[in-house]
Amino acid sequence: MFKSLFHWKVLLNIVLAMAFFAGLVWLTFRWLEFHTNHGDEVPVPNVMNMKVHDAIKILDDSGLEYEVDSFKYDPKFRPFQVLAVFPSPGASVKSGRSIVLKVNPRTWAKVAVPDIIDRYKGLAFNQLNLVGLKVGDTIFEPSIQRDAVLRIVYNGTSIKPGTLLPKFSVVDLVIGSGPLRNVSIPNVVGRTVQEAKKIIGQALFEVGIVDHEDGGKDESDIVYYQDPGFGSLRDQGMQIDLWVSKKTPAEMQGKIQQLDDMYRPKIDTTLAPIQYNEVPPPTVEQRPAVTKPPVSNTPSASGTTQPSAAKPKTTSAQPTATNSSTVKQTATPQSTKPVDKPKPKKVVIE
Repeated sequence: MFKSLFHWKVLLNIVLAMAFFAGLVWLTFRWLEFHTNHGDEVPVPNVMNMKVHDAIKILDDSGLEYEVDSFKYDPKFRPFQVLAVFPSPGASVKSGRSIVLKVNPRTWAKVAVPDIIDRYKGLAFNQLNLVGLKVGDTIFEPSIQRDAVLRIVYNGTSIKPGTLLPKFSVVDLVIGSGPLRNVSIPNVVGRTVQEAKKIIGQALFEVGIVDHEDGGKDESDIVYYQDPGFGSLRDQGMQIDLWVSKKTPAEMQGKIQQLDDMYRPKIDTTLAPIQYNEVPPPTVEQRPAVTKPPVSNTPSASGTTQPSAAKPKTTSAQPTATNSSTVKQTATPQSTKPVDKPKPKKVVIE
């Protein structure tokens, strides 16, 4: 077995394989040197603090590529000024290597306006500050949404959320001041449903029930009745119900009369007004006070005086009239003190 391994033919094959492998490695390295320009290096030119256009021209002349990165705006430096170079100036790089230039942009990077529509004003201010936008004027406008953001204005033009603006830009906010009170209801009778909704919305009222006579939802139907009626005073934000039909209001008089009887009943003012008179409270009569008769002394036959009973004297109390007031006065019978009987006296006749 070992003798066959050292046969000259086997050794020749091994030598040929090793020579082929060595030649393949040598050719690979030669190709890499040619492809990567091994040994052909150029120093990175110093383009610091130059304008980006001048720096690009120098790199092109040196056979180098470039990448521009406007990473951060710094107001201390000029716009488009080269602030950093990578690799650093003076380093040896191969020809065709890309050099990264960090350039000061012309202004701040743009940021997207956050969605603050219909948000409370305090929350909207915080969201704008977080993204780097400043709030300028706050304009209050009548709206049923009190203290809510209605529109965002930039340089006098309304913008939508998501619009890109330079950082630290100033935007104005239109904020709702709340609904007004006792506002006249607009007249939409004779208008189409589409027109009526637009008029009601412009007056800052809400569209309530829309009753189509045929049960459909055609926006071209004509309004023949509304509640509340035209000229009524209501607070903004209240609902206005509509009754619509394909017929004109003149052709719907019967239905209008039925709705008037239901929603606007008439009050008969021809009847005499009801009078309310105050009735005086009943008077209380006083009971007659009974007094005992006085005792008189009369001489008797025996020479003594006997008390004689006098006729009783009756007195009647006149009824007292009270004023027609709400307080009733009650009369109590007068109390009389009993009369003391005189003691009999002895009379001597000579």
